[in-house]
Order: sequence, then structure tokens, then C-alpha cells
Amino acid sequence: QLVESGGDLVQPGVSLNLSCATSGFTLDYYAIGWFRQAPGKEREEVGCISSEDGPTYYAEPVRGRFTISRDNTKSTVYLQMSGLKPEDTADYSCAAVSLARYYPCEYLKSDDYAYWGQGTQVTVSS
Repeated sequence: QLVESGGDLVQPGVSLNLSCATSGFTLDYYAIGWFRQAPGKEREEVGCISSEDGPTYYAEPVRGRFTISRDNTKSTVYLQMSGLKPEDTADYSCAAVSLARYYPCEYLKSDDYAYWGQGTQVTVSS
């Protein structure tokens, strides 16, 4: 099970941190992807973090502004967002898939992810 939290209505330029709390599996061995879907648009990947101490990947629109990290002891993955823009407004979801150590999660597609959360809404507006 994956449960996202932290979504909010914020002004442009501020920071916001999302959490993805996992249960039912050992997070260490799973890659976690963050995705978002804005109204009327297709779901897009924000970024991902590979299993164990593997690499992260960020989509170009968020690179340099968003950071994904994991705390396996808390079974939680975080999405730290800074410099938020109105175009970041979307429903944000996390997803999980068992992944071999050091396999780069950037090669995964959304269909590869086995488990999905329900999402948390982020609205960036002045």
C-alpha cells in the first residue's frame, strides 16, 4: 500500500514536501516513482528513485527544483519541491516496483510499476 500526503494550495515560488508512506513490502528493494496528472493532461513522470542506494532520475521540467529521497527505516519516500510554478499544479502520485539493485529507475515506464497510491493534490496559484 502507498499513501501520499503533503499536498496543499501554495503560492508560486514556495517549497512543498510530499511523502509517500509504504507498507506491505520492504521498501529497500523497491524503486519508487513520482507521477503527476494535471486536469485535461496525460499523466507524466516527475522522477524516480531506484532501489537501495541506487540513482535518482528527474524529468526535465522539474530538474534542479525537485528532489526525491528515501528513508527505508520509515518506509517512506519524499518529494521535495522548490520554486513551485503554476504549471506544477497536478495530482501527484507515487508508485512502486521491485527492482534489481543499481538498475536505473529512469528506464522504467509507468506500466512497469506494480503498486500505486491514490494521489495528493498540489495547487500552485497566487
